[in-house]
Amino acid sequence: MSGSKESDRVEEFKRATASVLRAMAGTPEVQVAFQPGPPGLSGSRARLPLPTRALPAGERSRLRGTADQVALRLRHHDDAKHRERIPIGREAKEAYDALEQVRVEVIGARHMAGVAANLRARLAEECEAEGYDRMTEKDQLPVSAALALLARERLSGVGTPAAATRILEAWRGTLGSAAERAMADLARLADDQVAYARAARRLLAALDLAEAEADLETDAEGEENEGEEQSGAEDQSAESEGRSEADAEAMLGADAEEVEGEAADDTEQGEEEATDGDERPGGPQAPRDAAAGGGESGYRAYTRSFDEEVAAEELCDPEELTRLRQQLDQQLQHLQGVVSKLANRLQRRLLAQQQRAWDFDLDEGLLDAGRLARVVVNPLHSLSYKRERDTEFRDTVVTLLLDNSGSMRGRPITVAAMCGDILARTLERCGVKVELLGFTTRAWKGGQSRERWVAENKPRNPGRLNDLRHIIYKAADQPWRRSRKNLGLMLREGLLKENIDGEALLWAYRRLLARAEHRRILMVISDGAPVDDSTLSVNAGNYLEKHLREVIHDIESRDLVELTAIGIGHDVTRYYRRAVTIVDAEELGGTMMKKLTELFDEDEAAAWQRAAANRAALVV
Repeated sequence: MSGSKESDRVEEFKRATASVLRAMAGTPEVQVAFQPGPPGLSGSRARLPLPTRALPAGERSRLRGTADQVALRLRHHDDAKHRERIPIGREAKEAYDALEQVRVEVIGARHMAGVAANLRARLAEECEAEGYDRMTEKDQLPVSAALALLARERLSGVGTPAAATRILEAWRGTLGSAAERAMADLARLADDQVAYARAARRLLAALDLAEAEADLETDAEGEENEGEEQSGAEDQSAESEGRSEADAEAMLGADAEEVEGEAADDTEQGEEEATDGDERPGGPQAPRDAAAGGGESGYRAYTRSFDEEVAAEELCDPEELTRLRQQLDQQLQHLQGVVSKLANRLQRRLLAQQQRAWDFDLDEGLLDAGRLARVVVNPLHSLSYKRERDTEFRDTVVTLLLDNSGSMRGRPITVAAMCGDILARTLERCGVKVELLGFTTRAWKGGQSRERWVAENKPRNPGRLNDLRHIIYKAADQPWRRSRKNLGLMLREGLLKENIDGEALLWAYRRLLARAEHRRILMVISDGAPVDDSTLSVNAGNYLEKHLREVIHDIESRDLVELTAIGIGHDVTRYYRRAVTIVDAEELGGTMMKKLTELFDEDEAAAWQRAAANRAALVV
């Protein structure tokens, strides 16, 4: 009976929290879901942590604080205005987002004491959970967290939680005069999101986190027409093909500025310098084909010596893999049933296409044992034979290429891992080979490739400047039961870093071409445009995206592999001919099964057309 009371109490708390969230957000239609995993907001869908049955006071306070954060974001934040000035780099983007979250929380808590108390409790709990009280060096605290704490003090006038006091002291007085002025502007302009965003960009530029933009100062005077040229991280690359040389130079980072005197008039050059650089050991390598056997592309890697293609089990010991797999299963229990139903539906479709059919009463073939009885009864009956009909279902291999970048951290990567697991298990039952691959980099901001480039006096136009890490979670010929644990690796802390999509897609494509199956399907799961801070800081801003477009075009034009893509919160339809974009990672499982079902239905329709054509030819 007490269990029933606890359950009722939790449900009542969830209903009350959801109602308050909608009221504070001023958006009655917002959907509120309580689920395991980190909280988040996707469009009009809010995800909050799932409360326990005991629901102690501390947990209630944290949940209310999280709900208030989401509600205030909905109420005081305009996503279109925010995207106009979002920086390119990962670190800068995180800091920019954190500063905006501070703004909406401070504004929302001004006249609501209860909300302010919830947010303070949530912040204090977060500082303790992140271990700020154990940090002793300035560099241990992420820049985004430090700037958010300093900005919160300026905007609200309330002190920092005790757990973060000591480490934040190490940051005070180290920002510089330009950054301090920008911080003061943040406090003064908090009520105007556009002006606040300009001040945030000035702060990031002062700290060398983002590129300095000439139009920021004019915008501060009120000229808003220039803001359209600074699009979001996703839109900038698409527009940057038509930029002038001056625009491209403005996108260079601190490393490029050191050689600006030599390279100011060489932004668009590449072929001549690439030839010179290739003549010495360790220099930039010759341009690789955009795709297997394709025409030459201006894209190249400075060095491939440190790139890595590795099996998942080599990156983690067996005990940790087992623990991570158990963690993955626990986080996704509520999704298993839904995705499994969709997977079973796909399985039934595939098995129906592969049904064996026989022709009976033939003069030759396999002896039909089922008709031997009539021969025993009447020896004058001749023996009956049967032959299996040819099936139109072609042997197939499916490759699932998963983006393992830092932006996939949290809910997206866990859902992607689970969907890949169920997909592999389902297709294996149907005799369809499945390969699960992931791509990321070995280090943030360049790794050993960048170190070599620096040691060799930073040659101009170095090309790709990071160490690739391509991970094989499940090879096509490896049984699912032997690779099941490998997918837990995606939850390992520190694995997810940068994403260089073009080379990863080319790698998966070449692996498929080496397969003997007649039909090859490549499905890409990604949540953003290619981003690598090290590469983009010393090349044109569309360098990685341009290469991705070239690879996609070459693969689609050759028609040797059926390429499809799913974008999580990112419009991939502007890259891929066959693609779909979803808003929330929760939709991934259903979308994957739907796209594969469509592909196999297309194959079945083509088989029927071929059969009809054959019958027509026989009639003639």
